[in-house]
Amino acid sequence: MAKKLFVGSLSWDTNDSKLLQAFSRFGEITEAKVITDRDSGRSRGFGFVTFEDDEAADRAIAALNGTDLDGRTIKVNVAQERPRRDGAGGGGGNRGGGRDRW
Repeated sequence: MAKKLFVGSLSWDTNDSKLLQAFSRFGEITEAKVITDRDSGRSRGFGFVTFEDDEAADRAIAALNGTDLDGRTIKVNVAQERPRRDGAGGGGGNRGGGRDRW
């Protein structure tokens, strides 16, 4: 079964291919993605690597967590599912009623 890893504290210079290269020696990777800012396209300093095999992912965590990648000490652990944001809620509008305040 596939296992997704969170990789934090990435250098601004780390891209998808460098991430793939750093992790590929541990096993088959289905995706390696550095998360970028929507507006600027610049790295947000973290990414995800998905391994096809749980054991390969565990080996990568053990070997790479706390090591140097592109001049930064990276953090590697199992990715946690984020709660889904469904767009509900948000700002209220004018809730006033009653009299004007002059």
